[in-house]
Amino acid sequence: MYPNDRTDQLLLTPRQAAQALQVSERKLWSMKASGEIPYLILGRSVRYPAANLQQWIEERMKEERQ
Repeated sequence: MYPNDRTDQLLLTPRQAAQALQVSERKLWSMKASGEIPYLILGRSVRYPAANLQQWIEERMKEERQ
């Protein structure tokens, strides 16, 4: 699922999420700030649930097909 990364991780760091989505960390931050992409905050850390990212991708693909 994620090249060069462990696929059993439930939560991804911003760097891992950016790599998985093949976008820059700056673009990921922008998407988070606008509420476009799912994320959660644990203490002072931002994490991206892998399952939610997969669902987010699938929803975008459905929108493109319509």
